[in-house]
This record gives sequence, C-alpha cells and structure tokens, in this order.
Amino acid sequence: MIEGFVRVAAVTPEIRVADCSYNAKRIEEAVRAAADKGARIVVLPELSITGYTCGDLFLQDTLLESARSALAGLVRGSGGREEVVVVGLPFVHKGKLYNTAAVYSDGELLAFIPKTHLPNYGEFYEQRHFTPAFSGLEYVDFLVASVDDAPEEDSGRGRGGFGGPDGVAVIPINYVDDNFFDDDDDDMDDDEEGYFEDIPFGTDILFKCEDEPELTFAVEICEDLWAPSPPSVRHALNGALIIANLSAGNEAIGKASYRRLLTRGQSGRLICGYIYANAGIGESTQDMVFSGHCIVAENGEVIAENTPFGSSRGGIVLSDIDVRGLARDRRYNNSFVSESAPAYAGPGSPSKREYEEVLFSQPESSGDGADIGMAVSTGKVILFAKPDANKKDMLYRRVDPHPFVPRDEAECAERCEEILSMQSSGLAKRLVHTGAKTSVVGVSGGLDSTLALLVAVRAARRIGNEPDAGAVRAVTMPGFGTSDQTKSNAKRLCDALGVPLEEIDITEQVKAHLKSIGHSDDERDITYENSQARVRTLVLMDIANREGGIVVGTGDLSELALGWATYNGDHMSMYGVNAGVPKSLVRHIIKYAADAEAESHPDLSAALDDVVATPVSPELLPPEDGDISQRTEDIIGPYELHDFFLYHMLRWGRRPRVILELAGIAFAGAAAAESPDEPARESHSYHGAGSYTNDEIKMWLEVFLKRFFANQFKRSALPDGPKIGSVTLSPRADWRMPSDAVADEWLNDLVE
Repeated sequence: MIEGFVRVAAVTPEIRVADCSYNAKRIEEAVRAAADKGARIVVLPELSITGYTCGDLFLQDTLLESARSALAGLVRGSGGREEVVVVGLPFVHKGKLYNTAAVYSDGELLAFIPKTHLPNYGEFYEQRHFTPAFSGLEYVDFLVASVDDAPEEDSGRGRGGFGGPDGVAVIPINYVDDNFFDDDDDDMDDDEEGYFEDIPFGTDILFKCEDEPELTFAVEICEDLWAPSPPSVRHALNGALIIANLSAGNEAIGKASYRRLLTRGQSGRLICGYIYANAGIGESTQDMVFSGHCIVAENGEVIAENTPFGSSRGGIVLSDIDVRGLARDRRYNNSFVSESAPAYAGPGSPSKREYEEVLFSQPESSGDGADIGMAVSTGKVILFAKPDANKKDMLYRRVDPHPFVPRDEAECAERCEEILSMQSSGLAKRLVHTGAKTSVVGVSGGLDSTLALLVAVRAARRIGNEPDAGAVRAVTMPGFGTSDQTKSNAKRLCDALGVPLEEIDITEQVKAHLKSIGHSDDERDITYENSQARVRTLVLMDIANREGGIVVGTGDLSELALGWATYNGDHMSMYGVNAGVPKSLVRHIIKYAADAEAESHPDLSAALDDVVATPVSPELLPPEDGDISQRTEDIIGPYELHDFFLYHMLRWGRRPRVILELAGIAFAGAAAAESPDEPARESHSYHGAGSYTNDEIKMWLEVFLKRFFANQFKRSALPDGPKIGSVTLSPRADWRMPSDAVADEWLNDLVE
C-alpha cells in the first residue's frame, strides 16, 4: 500500500432471506476475501445478516435471536484479523427494534449504529418494524460466546455452527439461556470470555485508527444519505474522513445513476471518502429487485463501482481512498469548519453534539489472497502495479499520468472549450477596461504562442471586433535559433486566422546589444540566450505602445512552475492568458481547435496540427540544417512528468516520496483487471504516456523540486492572468510562497 492511502471494500454477499446461519457464512467468506486483497475497512449491506426483505419476520423472536447469534459468531471469528467490518442486522434495545450497523474488528465488538431516517413511502415500510435512532449515546452489553463452548455441527468446513472458516461459530438458539439477549443482565460474570460491556449504541460515534489518526470513519444507513439532512454531514464536521453506508436500495429505472450522483456529490461536499455497499443477490424479488450496485467515491469523484446486476454470486468492490489527501483538502478549505472549532456557529448550524471515539488498530495485513469464486471488481477502475509489484502493492484506483487532461474524449473536448472561453473572457475584460485597441501577440509557431493567438482572436470577437481589422496584431521575430518549421507554422497560422503578421528579425539588434555589453555572439551562454528573449519582449511592448494595445503573454503554468522563462523577457506581459494552463493540456486544446475547424477551415486545421507535432523548444540556439537543435524536454525533463509532479504536490500536498511512488505506477503502464491475483501487464504506453524507470522519475523529480523552489522570485512578479483550474501559481490568488524558501526538506524526503 502507498503511504496515506487505505484500502476499502464494499461487499455484496450472496444471502438467503431470513437464513442467518447461511448469511453469516457467506459474509465471513466475503470479508476474508476482501481482507486478503488488503482491505482494511469492509462494509456490507443493510440488514445483511438477515436480509433486508424479511418483512414481518422482523417481528419474530426466532429471527432476531438468530441474527444476534450470527453476529456473535462473526465477531468471534474476526479474532486475530485486522480489518474493521461494518455489517447490518436488526437489534433490540430497551424493548425497541432498530435497524443497525454493527462494527467489529479483531474479536472485539466496537459499536452499534442505528438508522436515523426510516423510509415509509412507496415500496418501503420500515416504520412498521423499526424505531428511528435517538439523539445521544447509550451503552449495551453483548456476549460473544467462546468457540470452545459451542457444540460441534456437521454443517460445512471448519468448526463454525454456520459452516464458516475455522474459529467462527454461530451459537445455536437452543444453546443460550434466557438471559443471553438481555442487555440489562446484571447477573453475568464480567470476566466471562467474550462478554463485552458498555458497547456504544447511537449515531454519534467516530471510529479512529490508533496507528493512523487521520483514518477516521463513521456510519450511516441507506435512506440516511437520501434524506435532506444526512447524518454524514454531522459525522464529517466532527472529523470523519470516510463514511460507510450500508444500503438495501432496490433498483428502478434511473436509480443507479441517481445513486451514483448522490454518493459522488456527498463525498465532494464533505471532502470525504464514501463507501456504499448495496444489497443484491438473494434478497426477495416478490415486489422489488436488488442489483448489488456498490460504489466507492472520493472528494466528488467515483473511484470504483461495479455494474448493477453484474454478478450472480455477489461481489466485492475494492478501492484505495487517499486519506492524507482528504485531510489536506479539509485543512486547505476554511469553509469546512469542524463542529468542535470555535468558529463553528451561525444560523442553520447543526446543534453541537458530543461524539464517542472508538479506537481500532490497523497493523500490516498478512492475507493469503484465497479465491472463493466471488466477483472481485474495481468497476471502471483499472488496476495499476509496478513491474515488480505483488497484489498488496497494487493500487486499486486510477493513477492518471496526465491528471490535467480528462481521459474521456467528449469530456476533454468540453474541457478545452471551457478553457478557451475562460481565457478569452478574461482577456476581453482586460481589453475593454484598459481601452486597448488591439492585442499584440508574439507568434513563434510553437504551442504556447499558438494558444495565445487563438485566445486573442476569440477575445476580439467576443467584444465585437474582427482580427483582420487590427483587433489582433501578430508579430514573429526570427533570431539565432528560429527554425524553418516554426517560422512556417507562424505564417500559415496567421494566414488561416486572417490575422496581420508583422515580421521583425531581431538578429542584428541582439548582436548590437551583445556587443554593447562586451559579449561575443559566439559565446552561447545564458546571456546569449536570454538577451534574445528580452529583445523580443522589448519589441512587443513598443509595438503595443505604438498601436495603443496590450501585450498578451504566452507562458504556461508548467513553465512558471519550472522557472523556464527569462525574467523580464518572455516572463513579462500585460496579461498572461496561459498562466493557468499546464503544458500537457495546451497541446490538447490546440488539437481540439484543429479538429473543430477540420471541415469549415481545413487550412487552419492543418496549420494547428503542424503546431501540435512541433517539438517544444525556446529556439535560442542556432538550428542544425534548418531543424530545431534545442529541445526543452531534453534539458529540463519531460513535461508530462513535471505536470504530474506539479499536480500532486500542489493539489494534494503530497510528500515527494509518495509522488515518486505514484509516478512509478502511473508511468509503468496499465495492468488489465482481469484477475486481481495475477494482473496481466500491458504495454508501457498508457493514455499516450511515456514509460520511465524509477531512477529516471526520481532524477526528474529532483530537478522539478530544485527548479520549483529556486524560481519562486519569477512567479512573485507575474503579470495578471486568469485562474483556470485547481492548480495555479498566481502570487495574488492560490500560491503565496517566499522567494527564498529552500527545497532541502523535500529533497531529503526522497532519500529517506
């Protein structure tokens, strides 16, 4: 497992209605199968010990006592195991029947959580049988009888009364005495093995890991999520980073998509992980059907789910929730205020309630990965693994090598259009506000300047001007390093857009400048390179003054992160439209524009495609035989790696060693999810991503960290530009960092 992540499972066991012994066996098998895949929190459906569809059988003592005995066996059977299990059953307390979740681990019964919102409409009639949860906490006593005391039964493998694995026993009803189910029995010996007293009973309970305090979860049940005021809101405000939901939601047309929307939205609102385990195979189909649709969501995204009705034997949905990332996001978002914080007050605030903290331990698992024939699924999520990984090292969630770029083509196109609209809207506002007559864009024929030109054309049209009437002025400034390819790109692009192109060769001007400061133009050092960038900026600024316009900056987010810009050269402009767009996304936006113009403007489309195919280069050194000689990624490293580092460092605040491990997974290729035990490895190319060894990734990560820290002084003097995504480096908006901060602690983290 990767540091900061916890593996969870939403499990739908195969059951029989009202057959608690059979169900307990199936539950135990499913729990062990999930735990053997590394699951630390295992959530089962609502009333899974009895089945949700028992109807008036819930009023029968036989069923209630069988359910309690089944839970006793499950708790006893969990001894010596580390996973925390959340299972549903009917439970009698003070003469009332509650629809509850029982939480247990390592032979210990931790708590009971009753359901708050009982549906009593349509096909649901829970209030006929159950009492809703009360406010506050009470405590119950519970006996888990010893296996050694249970009679032998020839009911399957092992010694268990329901034929479960060794060490698991369901105590037959005729074995217990009349006081076995009495919560208030004062005659019981407190020292008796398996007797638990003062078990918390109520909704206001947090389960906290002793070994990882940030791993804290709470429980709600089915309808609780669908209600206007879910208990999970209160749980999250009191510290729960994960919500477990035991559900028995039947299927109806459109309900699966709505369920997905609910879990996704709740995980986003609460900045939490959400485990939704739904009833399925074996529930009565007298009036309803149950699909076993299980979902794991995190911070507004579904990270794993199965296909409704996808298995005939039940199934397990596994995923890894980023607990550290969630904790960081809550710290960052000051609108998310804990109920325990002094600032938590105001109209509409939930009333302050005291929570019970129940501790559990999570040492490293030693599961054997036994196959019980259940469908183990990560839904739409592909399993990723390092080349030398075993099943415990696998990450049961997507690690996208291009986190800024949506994988789905339609979603990517929508994202690109949205970004172009944001950029052009921001520039249009600046043009109107300043009274500028034109946008001046330095066009090199590369990616960034092409995107800036496209934005300038859109901005002009947005305020009712046309680029061919002087609303946009393109300037190309060939110098020592300009190649035939980029020069041709610039001309073809402007011709296709109808933008006037002015060509100003800066070669002699740069030579004169170098001579004036006593620098030979044969000395190809940083002075030689940066003087060209500063002369180009000088030319653009003066043209903007001449034409009554503003200079539109072309530098992108990735270049700002790495400091790959000449200070007061291409680093400076009057409005930087690309400042919030990473390099990996710039290429996609231009490709999107090319595809959109393919039929109506084929010349423009072809010119844009050529720009996309052009290597990234500052073109400050002379070309070789007319071709680009200076390739940026050969100097500072692949932009796809740097964008990956940037995203995980800024968006999630991850430690470098965790970023390194995630990158090792993301750029090692995809593993097909045909079998979680023996994942078939595919090629090292995934989503157009390159393949890199861990040593290569570590080397470029060190470069990234050093450059990121060393170049904050450039970011501190950035011109205005629009925020585009959740990762941005504007010193006036999302990123405030001292220019003299050092990278030592981050670099040392890679060595530890």
